[in-house]
Amino acid sequence: MKVAVFGAKGRMGATICEAVEAADDLELVAAIDAGDDRTPAASADVAIDFTVPDAVMGNIAWCIENGVHAVVGTTGIGQEQYDQVARDLEGKPTNVVIASNYSVGSILMMHFAELAAPFFESVEVIEAHHPNKVDAPSGTAKTTAGKIAAARQAAGLGPVPDATEIDPGGARGASIDGVHVHAVRQRGLFANQEVRFGNEGEQLTIAENGFTRASYMPGLLTAVRAVPGLPGLTIGIEKLLGIGA
Repeated sequence: MKVAVFGAKGRMGATICEAVEAADDLELVAAIDAGDDRTPAASADVAIDFTVPDAVMGNIAWCIENGVHAVVGTTGIGQEQYDQVARDLEGKPTNVVIASNYSVGSILMMHFAELAAPFFESVEVIEAHHPNKVDAPSGTAKTTAGKIAAARQAAGLGPVPDATEIDPGGARGASIDGVHVHAVRQRGLFANQEVRFGNEGEQLTIAENGFTRASYMPGLLTAVRAVPGLPGLTIGIEKLLGIGA
């Protein structure tokens, strides 16, 4: 399978290029970065995009128009962009996979949090990343909060208890679907997240810690190999890994 990489000169992009070149069944045919001509990527079967929010939608649109399947890991995009991609794919033979995280550990962490959510009155999400990350909260944190909120709603739970009335500095963090999310940016960190659940007299903490970009490669290459057989737009890779329903 011929593969192109958008964002090839970034830290993640360079790791992806190495992983593609090391795979016996994949061939790197184009390494594209900001300002480069996309034309060499037209010979690829699949393009991988780990760029920035300002560039990713243009790259996806180009892939769709040129018949190149796309696997996207760029964060900072949401439902509005997903809907646009789905519209662009209508009637086209191209497929797209978009996931907020390709780490198997992170995906399991989100799944376990979703399972636990109906059983606890309180919940907080804390994500911690390196200071070069451009979006906050992380895409994984937003996805986690959304899954938790949906599970709580399905279980008939009310709002998370919180008596805060005065918070001029935003110390309570972002509220995503009623779940508070806190973002830490600190030198020395890579990608870390924990979900804290609480009931009277007990706490459950689910944590996942990533140490290198290599942790994303097994899930990412699974998506690359699968995307030609996944019609239209696929959000997340849980089903590809056999996680959840």
